[in-house]
Amino acid sequence: MPRGDGRLSHDLDPQRPGPQDACGVFGVWAPGEEVANLTYFGLYALQHRGQEAAGIAVSDGSGVVVYKDLGLVAQVFDEPTLASLRGHLAIGHTRYSTTGGSTWENAQPTIRATTSGTTIALAHNGNLVNTAELQREAAEQGLSADGSTNDTSLVTMLLASRPDLSVEAAALEVLPRLRGAFSFVFMDESTLYAARDPHGVRPLVLGRLERGWVVASETAALDIVGASVVREVEPGELIAIDAEGLRSTRFAAPEPKGCLFEYVYIARPDATIAGRNVHAARMQIGRQLAKEHPVEADLVIGVPESGIPAAIGYAEESGITYGAGLMKNPYVGRTFIQPSQTLRQLGIRLKLNPLRENVRGKRLVVVDDTIVRGNTQRAIVRMLREAGAVEVHVRISAPPVSWPCFYGIDFPTRAELLANGLDNDDIRRSIGADTLGYVSLSGLIAATEQPKTRLCRACFDGEYPIELPVDNLIGKHVLEGIGRRVANHAADDIEPAEHLVPQLDSSFGELKPSATTHRP
Repeated sequence: MPRGDGRLSHDLDPQRPGPQDACGVFGVWAPGEEVANLTYFGLYALQHRGQEAAGIAVSDGSGVVVYKDLGLVAQVFDEPTLASLRGHLAIGHTRYSTTGGSTWENAQPTIRATTSGTTIALAHNGNLVNTAELQREAAEQGLSADGSTNDTSLVTMLLASRPDLSVEAAALEVLPRLRGAFSFVFMDESTLYAARDPHGVRPLVLGRLERGWVVASETAALDIVGASVVREVEPGELIAIDAEGLRSTRFAAPEPKGCLFEYVYIARPDATIAGRNVHAARMQIGRQLAKEHPVEADLVIGVPESGIPAAIGYAEESGITYGAGLMKNPYVGRTFIQPSQTLRQLGIRLKLNPLRENVRGKRLVVVDDTIVRGNTQRAIVRMLREAGAVEVHVRISAPPVSWPCFYGIDFPTRAELLANGLDNDDIRRSIGADTLGYVSLSGLIAATEQPKTRLCRACFDGEYPIELPVDNLIGKHVLEGIGRRVANHAADDIEPAEHLVPQLDSSFGELKPSATTHRP
């Protein structure tokens, strides 16, 4: 589906999407503040990380209330709804699905009551790789699902299955058993929790308010609510915040492997990851591109939005003039009015339009973030040539994407990735460019100012830092995105390996907003 934040992505054809973002999580503990409003604005700053569903859970000390629905943050919440969500702590989530279908049941935060009367609500950014194993264990314990089919609900269920333990103690038992990428924010009636997997694949940061604390996927969400950045939540760390203050516990030894793709595409340019500003990193990638793939040209242009910082860097390093060549419709976000077949044939023109006077007669360097299937670049090159460009040289601010992600980004299967079956010249011909250059993996890593050993590069080099559950799948092509669904200890239909649990067949239909309340 189209991105809801107005940013252009590779999703020009809803039937053939490109890389989809990870989710965004936010949590706040701030007695005396309007925590639902703070969470709303925090999620608004994280909308780029997921546009399928949004939800907020709040507690006033006596019970936990969750309100969630399919749609964008601004579509799900209005002022009366936020005014009804009163309390001193809250968590929120904006979702793109990587496990479980796009249904109301799979929207987050998930919520579960224990037999002792405690209620747990949880929001998750990332993707577990041992979901099938955990699901079988839950079934053996007699635990039943609540209609959802995502790994987040499974974790919430496991946390709630230990009524003899506090939520914090239960988390210290459950978290070490999870494999994969997870940045969690969760809560009970009185305490806000945050946890990050031992590899720290997905970002999670801690911030300070004048009268409280905030945790969020990106620093931009702290900025929007006026919180100061304290530090990142460390890999393998569990944080708990309540009336007694903040306490930290290690549940696993850290083995940092932060997602390299966050720097290229996912994170906002004003975010800071591992001490490195994302905009500055993208500028440096562009400079590196110019060193590695120089060309004689008249104008450097960037593909909005994530290609622009790298294009500026390319222009600075090469000495070629930077300018605008493509104008984006700022209101191309999610719509429920489908274009006619005639408009669909126009494709990218619904979202981008060339500045003809700027590109006519010019030799162009066009900088974009990634090539996945090549649909976007093919359409852009054709459009620029039709607008009068005499040469189109494509430069990509990431290496070829050749492997699927199992840790929270929904790439296509390996068979669908253009770089998997074609060499550089084949891809150049496929998209119609005069020349094509990708930044090297070493150049991209250098731009992050992080050691190679602290980064997950799997989508570029196929080296998966977290072992994939080959024993839970049938077939030898699991690393190529093909496996078999695991259910009831038997293998069924062929399914993508990212989805190891049964899926619900559902459409948006007439699903309505809903609030779920648990009070002891």
